[in-house]
Amino acid sequence: MNKHLIMRTLGLVLLCEAGAMVPSLVISLYYGEQDKVAFLISIAIISTLGLILVKRSVDTRDVGYKEGFVIATLSWLMLALFGAVPFLISGSVPSFVDAFFETMSGFTTTGASVIADVESLPHGILFWRSLTQWMGGMGIIVLTLALIPSLKIAGMKLFRAEVPGPTKDKVVPGVVKTSRQLYKVYLIISIAALFSLKAAGLSWFDSFIHTFSTVATGGFSNQNASIGAYNNPLVEIIIIFFMFIAGINFALHFHALRRNFKPLRDDRETRLYIVIALTATIFMVFNLIYIMDYSPGTALRESAFQVVSIMTTTGYATADFNQWPAFSKGILLGLMFVGGCAGSTAGGMKQARLYILAKSVSRQITKLIHPQAVIPVRLGKHVVNDHIVESVQTFFFILLGLQAFSIIALTFMGMDLISAFSAVISSLGNIGPGLGTVGPASNFAEVPAAGKLLLAFCMLLGRLELYTVLVVFNLRFWR
Repeated sequence: MNKHLIMRTLGLVLLCEAGAMVPSLVISLYYGEQDKVAFLISIAIISTLGLILVKRSVDTRDVGYKEGFVIATLSWLMLALFGAVPFLISGSVPSFVDAFFETMSGFTTTGASVIADVESLPHGILFWRSLTQWMGGMGIIVLTLALIPSLKIAGMKLFRAEVPGPTKDKVVPGVVKTSRQLYKVYLIISIAALFSLKAAGLSWFDSFIHTFSTVATGGFSNQNASIGAYNNPLVEIIIIFFMFIAGINFALHFHALRRNFKPLRDDRETRLYIVIALTATIFMVFNLIYIMDYSPGTALRESAFQVVSIMTTTGYATADFNQWPAFSKGILLGLMFVGGCAGSTAGGMKQARLYILAKSVSRQITKLIHPQAVIPVRLGKHVVNDHIVESVQTFFFILLGLQAFSIIALTFMGMDLISAFSAVISSLGNIGPGLGTVGPASNFAEVPAAGKLLLAFCMLLGRLELYTVLVVFNLRFWR
C-alpha cells in the first residue's frame, strides 16, 4: 500500500479544511464575536498538521483501489474530528461526542443536530456549521481533485471510492477535469440559489446559510424552527426547486447547462424520481385534507415541501410532521429509504438502485416461467452489467442488515422503537430529522453518547455508500 500517497492526500484534505475555515473567521471578526479565537486556533492546528503530512515525496505509479478506499474513509473521519475543534474551543458544543456528531452530520449532509438553540450560536460557528454541508455535498475528495492536479494519476481510484451511485461516469475525459466541471455546476446552482433567496427577502447571512444546506441537501438552518420560521411561501418554493434539482444527477445538469437536454429528458432514473415525488405529494395532500382538515392550499404547500425535503434527504421542516396521520408519516419513512438520484448530493438508497432491483426481480420471475430466456437488465437503453446488478442486490441486503443491527443496538441503549428506527434510517440515508424523540420539533441531544457515535458511523456509511467504509474495516483488506 502506498502509505506516502495516503498521508500526503490526507494532508491536502486538512489544508482544504483549514482554508475553508477562513471565511468563518472573517464572519466572526465582522460581527465581533468571541468565536474568532476558536477559528484562529483551529486553523493553526489543522494547517500545521496538514503541512507536516504534505511534505512527503509521492510515487503515484503504485496506486490501487486500496489507497482510494483508505483515503476516502480516513478523509471523512479526519474532517469530522478536526472540524469539531471550533465547536469545542468556542464552547458552542462543549462535549466532544456531541461536537463530533454535529460535524459528521454536517460533512455527510445529514442535518441531524444535538443543538437545541441554534439561534444562540455565534455567526462564525453558524457559518462553519452550514459550510461543512456545502463542502460535503459534492464530496471533499472531488473538491481536492479539482484543486490539486498532482493527484490526477490516482484520481479515478479516489473518485470511484467517494462518488455516490452504482456507476461512476465521467462527464468529460479525465477525472480532474470531471471534478472541476462538477464543481462548476455545483457553484452555478449555489449562486442561483443564493440570489434567489436574497430576492425573496432573506438577509445575506441567512441566504448563504440556507444556500449551503439546500444545494448540498443537508438541512442545517440558523433558525430553531427551520424554514418554518420565515413563514414565507416564496422562500419555500425557491428551496423546493433547488432541493429538487440538487437531488438529480449532476452529470445531467452539466449537459443541460451546455444546452443538451436530451440526457436529462431520456434519463429513466430522473423520470422515476419525478413520478415518486408527485405521487407521494398527491397522496399526502388528500390524507392531510381528510384527516387533519387542512385547506387544499395548506395541504399542498406543506406536503410538497416535506416530500421534496425528505426525498432529497435535506431534512428541512416547515411543520411538525411527527403530528401528522400515520399514513403520511409512513410515506415520509418510505421516502427516507428511497432518497434521490445517483450522482446527486442527496442520500438514501438512490433511485437507480431501486430501478435496477425492480428490473432484476422482474427478470427472475420471468426466468421462472422461461428458464432458457436470456433477459438483460436495462437502465433506459443501456444494459446493466451483471456484476453491477449483483452489487446492487448485495448493497440492499447489507443495508437492511446494518439497519436491523443499529436499531437493536439503540433500543438496547434505552431508545423507543419508533425513535430508534427512524434515527437509523435517517442517519444511514443522511436525512436529518426522524420521528418520535428525534422528530423535526426535537433533536438528537437525548440519544446516549454511544448511540451518537453509532449514528455518526451510520452517517459515514451512508455518505460513502457502505462498501468504501466496510472494506477498510475488513481484516483481510490489510493483509
